[in-house]
Amino acid sequence: MRLTDITIRHLKMQLKHPFTTSFGSFKDKEFLLLEAKDEKGTIGWGECVAFDTPWYTEETVKTCWHMLEDFLIPLILHKEITHPDEVSELFKSIRKNNMAKATIEGAFWDIYAQQTNQSLAEALGGKKDKIEVGISIGIQDSIEKQLAVVDQAINNGYKRIKVKIKPGWDVELIRILREHFPDVPLMADANSAYTLDDIDVLKQLDEYHLMMIEQPLASDDIIDHAKLQKHIKTPICLDESITSLEDVRKAIELGSCGVINVKIGRVGGLTEAKKIHDYCAANGVPVWCGGMLEAGIGRAHNIALTSLSNFVLPGDTAGSSHYWEEDIITPEVVVQDGYINVPRENGIGFTPNINAIERFTIATKHYH
Repeated sequence: MRLTDITIRHLKMQLKHPFTTSFGSFKDKEFLLLEAKDEKGTIGWGECVAFDTPWYTEETVKTCWHMLEDFLIPLILHKEITHPDEVSELFKSIRKNNMAKATIEGAFWDIYAQQTNQSLAEALGGKKDKIEVGISIGIQDSIEKQLAVVDQAINNGYKRIKVKIKPGWDVELIRILREHFPDVPLMADANSAYTLDDIDVLKQLDEYHLMMIEQPLASDDIIDHAKLQKHIKTPICLDESITSLEDVRKAIELGSCGVINVKIGRVGGLTEAKKIHDYCAANGVPVWCGGMLEAGIGRAHNIALTSLSNFVLPGDTAGSSHYWEEDIITPEVVVQDGYINVPRENGIGFTPNINAIERFTIATKHYH
């Protein structure tokens, strides 16, 4: 398998509703879409999940394009590759920049699955026919609005509700949500908004029987999370702190968490995500697939990954219509009674909607 042509597109899509977390609010999602063609004419697609602002990690849309154009594409274009696992090995000389790496690696996995007559899920070793779906709900303007949005999500059949919290929007919010929804699987995502000085606040969340609290402390920390986990009963889930299998190994050995959120872009691609899944399965640590407000291509990759056996907790892969008036794939991702069917067609299992892609594209460049 040898890539002969690569196209990068910069897209801008408007979210149906503004999405607010502890680090900011936005209503548009800008991202890169990568189209790769091999010598047989097979086309694979990858989506870059970096935002246009470095508030989740240091990567942005612009830095990822720079890394792809100046370093990653020159390393891989016209290079003979027999399996997608070789891509991460080829990129080892490039430090970090995981989201850029995952973009092109995802396209390789798509091509590989098509060339071997498999769905992407099958190529990864996934066995599930359908996956349980949760939903991530941003911070709303008021408690009343938050209650209404959560109620709608439950009525739509989502299997787990995740709400964003931050100092001053935490214990009271969770208390009221629990009063109204005593039995719903509920978790809180802090996006690194707290420190160890907030232990007493975070301990108060224990009485509300949360599934987990996600990334309460610093985005690059595993030491303080281990200290916090000793003081609270609620399992800690690590997100931003996990960028590799090595991070997972250290976090588990230190007792920094009880759950791992796996995001393909954050860990550098499907190969590393699968390694993390396998290691966590061997060590009895459940994993789930996090979301980055992906459009259809990235969502398709998440569905395939979640078909692996140790993704035992509902992920953030909500349906297309929750985020977009129109997605960039056909058919769009649909949630039925809290589940998404895993495609069995070769490759990612969805067809890129070229007309929609072109409408949302604000810049394009081809590489040969």
